[in-house]
Amino acid sequence: MSAPAAGPHGVDKPVFTTTSGRAAATPRLLMLDQRDELTTAHVLLVAQALGRSERAVWRWIAAARNTGQTAPAPRHRFTITPEIRQLLALRGGNASAVHRELKQAALNDPQLPAAPSLATLHRALRRDLTAGDRAGLANGEAARRAFDVFGTRPVEHRNAAWEGDHKCVPVQVQVEDELARPWVTWFIDCARKVIMGVAVTPHAPSRDAVLAALRMSLDRAEPFGPAGGVPDLIRVDRGKDFLSTTVISALGALAVPVIDLPAYTPHLKGTIEALNNAVETMLFASMPRYVHQQRLTGGRTADPDEPALTFEAFVELLLEWVRWWNNEHKPKALGRRTPMEAWRADPTPLYDVPAGQLARFGLEDDGLTRIVTTRGVQMGNRFYIDPWMVGRGGTRVVVRRLPHHDTSVEIFDLDGTHLCSAVLAEAASKEQVRAVRNARKAKERQLRADFKAAARLRRERFKASTTPVPPQRLGALTEAEAEAELAGSDTSDLLRANPGYIPHRPVPADWAPPVPPGDGRPDEGPEESA
Repeated sequence: MSAPAAGPHGVDKPVFTTTSGRAAATPRLLMLDQRDELTTAHVLLVAQALGRSERAVWRWIAAARNTGQTAPAPRHRFTITPEIRQLLALRGGNASAVHRELKQAALNDPQLPAAPSLATLHRALRRDLTAGDRAGLANGEAARRAFDVFGTRPVEHRNAAWEGDHKCVPVQVQVEDELARPWVTWFIDCARKVIMGVAVTPHAPSRDAVLAALRMSLDRAEPFGPAGGVPDLIRVDRGKDFLSTTVISALGALAVPVIDLPAYTPHLKGTIEALNNAVETMLFASMPRYVHQQRLTGGRTADPDEPALTFEAFVELLLEWVRWWNNEHKPKALGRRTPMEAWRADPTPLYDVPAGQLARFGLEDDGLTRIVTTRGVQMGNRFYIDPWMVGRGGTRVVVRRLPHHDTSVEIFDLDGTHLCSAVLAEAASKEQVRAVRNARKAKERQLRADFKAAARLRRERFKASTTPVPPQRLGALTEAEAEAELAGSDTSDLLRANPGYIPHRPVPADWAPPVPPGDGRPDEGPEESA
């Protein structure tokens, strides 16, 4: 026999209820009865275990002998049918409204069974419907999910999985001359809870925000370093920006799969959803013009005219909060360590993206080649300039850029070598214009220096003379100096320059030297024709 279970206050309670205990004990008692081994001691033991009288247990045995059923006969009771569920959905979960409709239907049609009492209907709702069913019929799917059970993924190593998401910030900020709600695009490491990269846009984000946040996440430099590197996979929830061709191809080049989760399933990316909730309660709720702040009578806030943050100030506060989250915040899930401490303590090796490849990450290429002109590189109706272009007019290049970023482009050689980052000529800063101007001046100075050096080479200088002798160039060698230099030269230099070179041997003494013309000897050549 099972020992009694202790109750919440230390009081022992039976393990079985009367119904379940009867269903468990009656087959055993009936078997003993059929074998003529049933005794009063057996009946008393069962009665004490279930908290029933001996007579009640004997009645169970008699009923089992007669009917063969070991469980009590089911009692007829009111149950919730699909029709009643439909009425609950129609009436928003209002049981009283459903009860009135059942009474009216019974009055209109005598063939229908009598309507139950309201108390009976409430008992049936509690018995036949779960709490999630009742909440869903009253308030929809989101309310029903609040009663669901969700498992957790096993904790893995750093960079095993990232999760990314867009979040519309519930704060109005000043963007130029109007109020707007910015958007945050960010990625978080699921194992160590480090925020890998952030991009903020004053409007609804697109793939350029995703690429900017990804590039920052992959880079292990400041402000989010030393965290970074290439993840094993990234989870998103069907966002078209995360699944754009540019993003998929950029990550595919690094062999990083993008896991497309079903829509409206925040529990499948719980790490980033927890981050979204945390930043709202920890940071956004304390900002001016928080849209969910407490309201007074009439729906007005306590200070409807409070000044809004500028977009630059909002970004600064958000990045400061991200720095605090990574380096000072100590979540319980990390054993009271900061995310960055947990990241550094993880021995999992990292794969870093080379700097050259990172510079090209996420850039779009329209497949056209362009020529450097005196106005720069043209793309559409815009011209882009950079000091590298000075003196390179006519060079054919390839232009790539981040989507929707028209203020700067990346210039590449036809073989894919990164050449420079060019800026829009009309939007170039004073420093950028000055850099181009200085590059032109440097080229001019270099050419002037080359001309002066060439002029010095062309100009012949002669030694000063005090006697009437032929002019002698400065630096000319004397006959003795020339012979000494030739005698000391080594033919090994010529052999290294030309391996097939064979030096001349000394002229044998028995060879006749050539006779110079005009020395009085007869000409041995062919006679001239008359």
